[in-house]
Amino acid sequence: MKMGIIGLGNMGAAMAHGLLDNNIETFLYDRNKDKRDAFKLKEAARVVESEVDVVKGADAIILAVKPYAYEALIETIKDEVKDKIIISITSAFDLKKLEECLPNKKLMMALPNTPAKILNSMTGICPGKNISEEEVSEIRKILSSFGETELVEEKNIKIYEAVSGCMPAYVYMYIEAAADAAVSYGMKRDMAYRVISQAVAGSAKMVRESGIHPGELKDQVTTPGGTTIKGVKSLEKDGFRSAIINAVDSIMNK
Repeated sequence: MKMGIIGLGNMGAAMAHGLLDNNIETFLYDRNKDKRDAFKLKEAARVVESEVDVVKGADAIILAVKPYAYEALIETIKDEVKDKIIISITSAFDLKKLEECLPNKKLMMALPNTPAKILNSMTGICPGKNISEEEVSEIRKILSSFGETELVEEKNIKIYEAVSGCMPAYVYMYIEAAADAAVSYGMKRDMAYRVISQAVAGSAKMVRESGIHPGELKDQVTTPGGTTIKGVKSLEKDGFRSAIINAVDSIMNK
């Protein structure tokens, strides 16, 4: 299956890198010539001159533009869609809105996050009613080239985006803040970023691979009267967990 991406901003470029690094033929277009040219030397890249050219060349097309630009983009490409698969990457333009613009077409949502650029995305897949199981399976296989995929029910797509698509920003903020603290006590900043990011990565891997509840894993680190429990107590006092919950609430209320 030939892929297409319209829009090469942060997310579109991240997905493009993931696909091309796995030698998946991908048609690419962005109105910004410099963004297009950045991919011209990639062997599997097919850099074209218009949105319509992407649709003509690809079998499945990812719309990686800003949500406010979706309707105008769909109006531009709709005559060429035919039996192609159209993929939205934002819950702001969900299957219902896609169906209103492209009735009876093959539609899908695929919500990745920016670690796609280093082949570590977590992508939620929500297929529309006109896509076959075989097509869903093939799309999942292709998108798995830059990370993991998870089938998500349409009713859960917004909360999925809130906790997965937005999560990298929160993690980066935590790493930056912890590094600032380390630097204030004399650690070099490059070392602080290395050790903290690895601690975060290792902790996440423990949750995934051990099957142990995160609360129990936390308890295993917090020995009685030790340093970690003092830090946990301070985090609780400052509303660490409620701050995370409130952040997700704010997204869901947007």
